[in-house]
Amino acid sequence: MRALLALALVLAGCQQAEPVPRTLGHPTVVSLNPCADAILAEVAAPGQLLAISHYSHDSLGSSMPLEQARAYPATGGTVEEVLALDPDLVVTGSFLAPATRNAFERLGIEVVTLGVTQDVESSAEQVRELSAAVDRAEQGEMLAARIEQAWSASAFTGTPVSTLFWQADGIVPGQDGLITGLLEHTGFVSQSAAQGIEQGAYLPLERVLADPPELVIAAANQRMLSHPALREQSDIAYATFDPSLLFCGGPSIPRALERLVEVRASL
Repeated sequence: MRALLALALVLAGCQQAEPVPRTLGHPTVVSLNPCADAILAEVAAPGQLLAISHYSHDSLGSSMPLEQARAYPATGGTVEEVLALDPDLVVTGSFLAPATRNAFERLGIEVVTLGVTQDVESSAEQVRELSAAVDRAEQGEMLAARIEQAWSASAFTGTPVSTLFWQADGIVPGQDGLITGLLEHTGFVSQSAAQGIEQGAYLPLERVLADPPELVIAAANQRMLSHPALREQSDIAYATFDPSLLFCGGPSIPRALERLVEVRASL
């Protein structure tokens, strides 16, 4: 029945990449989760990853290089699009509508849910679990080991620098965010976390200037985050950070740590 339905549907939702020949011996996968996209692109066998989420084809939402993402078709996540690709399993997040999840399960498509990780240890474990689910445990272990090695190599033991990590639209990370842990590990103290400001809270420029940190790391190309009133302060160092490294853990972690080490070395 599933095969007959798949033949009746059109791949209108798949974008910017031609389907590749399927792999043999591994379950085929469609990912609806941008964080899973990045992991699966690293660990999947050729032809195993049939499509990724549309977020990963957008420079503002992707957690991997666009040229890597656009090697795969993307879907909007509808049941019709996924069914037309006829995967063995779908990887999604907790946001998936119950009706959509039930539809996949009724059609015999296994659903794997990828949660949000808040630290490096749980992110590496998530890589291992997802890789095992798609029968690529060895490749997952290699990626997890790369994450753990980057973590070990980037540890900083000197005096930490008071740092405002400023994201798009002036929001800041809280105490429990992944980026806060990466900052603390590489020699920074998150000013917002130290002040008890909640994850995703808005911090206006006026408040920053009234209580300036030693360093501002701007994770978006917006005027407020690089305002002349801020840049003219000689006692505030300034650095930038690729916002695509904020969305997910997984393979983003080594790249994020590398950038933070570069910033710390420049001070």
